[in-house]
Order: sequence, then C-alpha cells, then structure tokens
Amino acid sequence: MASLSEGRSSAKLLTTGSVAGHIHEFFNKLKSIDAKHGKFDSVLCVGDFFGSGKDDEIRQLLDGELQPPIECYIMQGETPLPEIVVQGFAKTGGELCRGLFLLSKSGVVTTTHGLRIACLGGLYDASVYSSADAPLGFLSPHFSAHTVERLLANTMSSDHSQNYKSLSAIQSSAAASPFVDILITHSWPQSITQFSAVPPPIQDLASFCAPPLDDVVRRIMPRYHFTSGGGNPPQFWEREPFNWDEHGRVSRFISLGAFGGEAINGKKPRWFYAFSIQAGTSGAKPANATKNPYSHNQLSFKRPIDNVEVSNYIFGDIQPPKRQRHDVVRMPTGTKCRRCESTDHIAFDCPSRPRPHEGYICRTCNQSGHFVRDCPTRDALGDTGGRKPREGYMCRACGSDQHYIEDCFIPNERSRHVERRSGNRQGPLKEIAPDECWFCLSNPNLAKYLIVAIGNECYITLPKGQINPTHSSPLTNVPGGGHVLIVPIAHYPTYSSIPADLASGIVEETERYKSALHAFYGKHSAVMVTFEVGRLSAKGGHAHVQAVPVPSHLKDKIEEAFVNEGRSIGVHFESDPDSALGSCSNGRGSYFKVDLPDGRKLVHLIQDHVPFSVSFGRRVLVNLLGVPDRLDWRACALSEAEDQEDAQAFKAAFTPFNPIN
Repeated sequence: MASLSEGRSSAKLLTTGSVAGHIHEFFNKLKSIDAKHGKFDSVLCVGDFFGSGKDDEIRQLLDGELQPPIECYIMQGETPLPEIVVQGFAKTGGELCRGLFLLSKSGVVTTTHGLRIACLGGLYDASVYSSADAPLGFLSPHFSAHTVERLLANTMSSDHSQNYKSLSAIQSSAAASPFVDILITHSWPQSITQFSAVPPPIQDLASFCAPPLDDVVRRIMPRYHFTSGGGNPPQFWEREPFNWDEHGRVSRFISLGAFGGEAINGKKPRWFYAFSIQAGTSGAKPANATKNPYSHNQLSFKRPIDNVEVSNYIFGDIQPPKRQRHDVVRMPTGTKCRRCESTDHIAFDCPSRPRPHEGYICRTCNQSGHFVRDCPTRDALGDTGGRKPREGYMCRACGSDQHYIEDCFIPNERSRHVERRSGNRQGPLKEIAPDECWFCLSNPNLAKYLIVAIGNECYITLPKGQINPTHSSPLTNVPGGGHVLIVPIAHYPTYSSIPADLASGIVEETERYKSALHAFYGKHSAVMVTFEVGRLSAKGGHAHVQAVPVPSHLKDKIEEAFVNEGRSIGVHFESDPDSALGSCSNGRGSYFKVDLPDGRKLVHLIQDHVPFSVSFGRRVLVNLLGVPDRLDWRACALSEAEDQEDAQAFKAAFTPFNPIN
C-alpha cells in the first residue's frame, strides 16, 4: 500500500509574525526574501495581518489592486478583523484576493502538498472561554470553548477545504486523522516552557498563555507550532524539539516577532522562519530533543461528547467535558468501549450506540437520520466567521439570518467603541429576549392596558408619559391625548430589516393605521406627525413608529422645527429621502424618518459612532408645542388608573376609524 507521503513533494514554507497592517511594505519584503532564499511555495502569516492598518490599503487588497507576490495564508490574531474583511470572507469563503486566503478562526486546511494546517485565532480570556454566550466569529478578539471544539472536530473530518469557492489549490486529505502538520495560534500553550533549557523571552508567561491549548496540542500533535503572541512587543523564541514516543512524531515550537516590530535592547526580534516539510513524515529523533512538556498529564484523545440521551462515555475514570464531538478517534492504550468492552472502538462508534428513533428530527438542520450532536452542519460558518444559525433564527440587532447576534457587526462594533472610550473590557453583549422587550406581546410585563387596537401584523398602544398632557391643559381635542405607537407584532429591530417576504404585510398594515390616525386626528382639528428611529442597536430593539397629533395651526411650522433643531446639533436631512431609505434596506444601516402632514418625508442617515439621541423627535415636538418640560417621558408618567382612562377614551373614539375590526 502506498504511503500518505508517496507522490507528494516537499514544500518550502515561510512563516512570519504579525504584519499589523503594514501590508504594502510586507509584500515588498516578501519579494526580496523570495528572490534571495526562495522559491517558497507558500507563506503562513501568524497573528494580526491587518491590525489597525490603512483603510485604503485594505480596500486595494480586496479590490485586487494589491496582491501578494507569494501565496499567503493569514489568520486572526488578537484583534477583531475589519468589517470589510469579514464581508469579503463571507462573499468568497476565504480568498480575499488572488493568492491571499483568510483561514477560519478555528479550522483545518489541506494543501496540494498534503500538509494539514490547523488554525486557532484570537486571545484567551478565562471568563469568555467558559461562557456559553461567547462570540465565536472574527468580530470577537477571543476564542471560546466551542471554538476549540470546532477545531478538534475539524481535525477528524476528511474534508478540510472549508468550501472556499475559489481555493482550487486546497484538496481533501486522504484519510481522517487527528494529527496535523502545522498549528498556528496567537496564544501560547501553558506547558510549552517545561523541560526547556532555552530561557523564555519574558518571565510573565501567564499574560499570553492559554491553558486549553495544552489539550489541543496533545490531541493533534503538530509537527510545527507557530505563535505570534510572545510578549508585548512580540519576541522570537524557539524551543528545543520534543517527541511523542508512542506515535513516532516530533514537534517543534516557534514564537515569532512582529514584522517591523520594536527593537529590544537595540535589536529587532526575528519575525520570519523558513523551513521545508513533507506530509506524513516526522524524521529521526533530533539529538537536542527534550522530554515532552505535555507528558506530565498526557491523555491522548480522550473522548468529549455532546449528548443528553446517553451518559457514561468515559475513558477510565475520567469524565470528559460536555459539548464536544469528534467523528473518529484513535484508541489510547488500554482503553475499551464502556458499552461492549471491545478494544476496537470507543462508545461513540459502538454498534450498540443508540440511533435516532423513527420520526426524530435534528433541530439544527431539520433533517432525520442523526442526532443534533452528529449534525453535519453543526460546524458550518456564518457570514462573519462564527457559527451558522439554525434555520429560522434571526439576529435581533440587524435582522440577518446568517449569523448569531454575538457575531453581528452592530453589537461588536458598539462594544469596541465603548471599550475604546472607557478603557474597559466588557463581556459579550447578550441578545434581548422577547420576555425582556418592551414591545413584544409575549413579555409578561408589557403594559397591555395601554393597547388600543390589535391588527394582523401590528398593534397600536399609548406610550407611558405621552407628549400631549391629558388631565390638565390639553393641547389638542383628541380623546386620550392621541400620542400612540404603531408596533409590528413580530420582533424586528427596524422596518428596513424585516425580510422581504414578510415586510409587505407589516408595512401595508402600518400605512393603513397611519391613514386611519390621519383621519381621526383631522376630525379633532389636529394633523399627524409620525417619526421612527430605525436604529440597529447593540441588543436588537423593536421597530415602531410614533404618531403624534399637532394642532392644525402649527401645521406649516413642523418641517422648519425639525430642520432647525437638527441643524443646531449636526442632524441633517437627505435631499432624496427615498434613495436614503433604500440604502438602509435589508438592515444595512440606521436612519431617522419623519412623515410630515402633507405626505412628504424627512430622512436622516445615522452614522456609526456619531451620537444620535433617540429623544430627538420628541424634543422637536415638545419645543414646537411649547411644553419643553415634557421631554422626559418619565416626568410625564401617570398612574395606571389614569393611563387606563386615557386608553379607554382613545379606543372608544378611534374604533369607527380602525381599519382592522
């Protein structure tokens, strides 16, 4: 039988440390190195490739105007990737431009030389790592337990192409195996310095070590392990090789300095490492090999599981952690199946292991024939590099069905903005649940006594602390005050983020309610002004439109009031409101919209990181109406009995105008 390495030539690789955004200079340096020491087959860029690089350089790269001179594989280091890079990854599956491939945050690829390269991007933080809500994609600077689980599961998969649409050079491996040739990470494993006579670059190893990496290395036994996070600034450190005796493998660990990094003691740290490697061969035991730093607690391939139906998947007397899975594992010496006591397989692969009963449907992919833990789509990637959501899921921050909210641009960008401003690191933002939303009917704390009409797609409710006073000196004759909210029953953050197949019914019913309110207000000598803050919030708000009656004699002053108030605080309205709203379709942007009494619109596009007060619309109207003391709704709140009285008065008067009875 032919060996795995037969027919595969040796590959000459160049591995570099963090590029940190110096892309143009880095590519020029690669040219000179390749001319002097090449030719290299590929370059592995460990750590942050983009960093806080120039936006114009990144755009040139993504547009194909700037290309690497050698095929390059890049990863995420210690910072979130730029949004335009993640969007590029989502479009192409990894090839950002010709010859530049972004590796998944946790995944494995196999090259045409047969080399298996594993990647784990991000920083280690104990609190984030153990959190079930931890973000997993490129927008988070951290990796979590699930990120590691996905990496280990992918090492057992026979297809490591990551479905890169244009990555023709990547091929499937010949057979499933837990071993890899090269592992690239930003963080260091905790045990790597043990038994080494080479002094580490700095003494404070705990600041850049990740204890979970120890177990990762034990399981996949990389022949080369490259990292980029050895200190601040990163320093070069190469450990003596060490052996995995029972498997005949040799491992080497190299931590690289950053490209263009700061000089230390007058000397810049080494930032690149050239070597040749052939798949499937480890070579003879090196003369300078040390004792294996991971041997003090070596448990090769213990079997973690994700299983609620079956228990006691145990190697010896050790209970594996939950929520992990692998497809095939090699049996450690002396291990036997806990079901049938066979030494040929573990319990996961036991013929007597329970199979799904007839009618069982996997809740991840809605298909039959396998449990959730064995779902082939379990490790599929979303459009921002995290887990792909289950069918029917919608991110409440932007309305997308291609990522979970913890991997969404909106909350992560806001979190980074707050972190930069406050200097504090915050935990992952959690999605707002329906029972926490102020406007979801499923919330048991919703003030349902304020609801005055319920349609098929929307409902109308009086707000707490409405603009118009109702029990003393009312400004209009509208029964119950008349200030109401039109709220879609389904939870979407903005009207523009509602999926196209659902939007038409919701928008149509909203417009019917607007028309009814316009006629209702008119009967009581008032005109209607509606405004909507369509902001994609960090936790996912609930879309709604506020309708306010304004005395008819103020009709011609409404537009001027909004324009002048906006100009004073830097809020400008677009010359083409319809086009502006179109730019926010499919949840692509935030906006503030006003419907004037004559049917014209005012639209302001809310920019990222430019403050915009959600009370802007209310501020304009309370100033126009001459009641600035009613700006804060809490100062205008009434007792429940008074609110009920207003709601009943409005409901009785509005019923003849209600388009949906």
